[in-house]
Amino acid sequence: MTETAMETATESGTTAGKSAGSKSEQAYAAVKARIVDGTYSPGYRLVLAKIAEDLGVSVVPVREAIRRLEAEGLVKFERNVGATVSGIDPTEYLYTMQTLSIVEGAATALSAPLIGEADIARARALNEQMRECLQHFDPVRFTALNQDFHSVLFEHCPNPHILDLVHRGWNRLASLRSSTFRFVPGRAHDSVDEHEALLKLIESGAGADTIEKAARLHRSATLDAYLSQAKNI
Repeated sequence: MTETAMETATESGTTAGKSAGSKSEQAYAAVKARIVDGTYSPGYRLVLAKIAEDLGVSVVPVREAIRRLEAEGLVKFERNVGATVSGIDPTEYLYTMQTLSIVEGAATALSAPLIGEADIARARALNEQMRECLQHFDPVRFTALNQDFHSVLFEHCPNPHILDLVHRGWNRLASLRSSTFRFVPGRAHDSVDEHEALLKLIESGAGADTIEKAARLHRSATLDAYLSQAKNI
């Protein structure tokens, strides 16, 4: 093979790799979005061929996407059934929320000194959108805004290991969050007020222990509301 031919083959392979990667990423984003917004509800059977047909891609990138979602806990494989959307396991929810309250509280406290006026303004604007969302409650939109709000508060955390644990916790909750706020909509009102209180603590330069405690209690309150409601079912 000539040098020119080799270069052409290499470029072609690189392009094909990027294309395959792009399709896998698109499939991942599409399937995850449908899980989060409830289109694919807990227990829904994920038929790879059907999903591939819907998305206009081959089965390969869909299979790669499903494997990623399984690693994140959003999908599980059952014998003689195949891939299905993970359901709400109260025990798993309990452990995940308890863990997230600890690591997100720490991340927020460590991030606080690095949060500037622009960050505060962005977080407050998101919280106001959440408040407006309460008038005609949309749990899916409220959930997305809620994650964006908290991301502003912990994204400056200088400890990458803690930050990774926070992201893992949010990923585990991705298939549950819209269901949670739909399940306990009254909690959404309190959540918005607690967000504002947390912002005021950060603005005032409150100590790390105070901010961490407030962030942990905020997360724990949602867990308590969910568990209290679950007992009545």
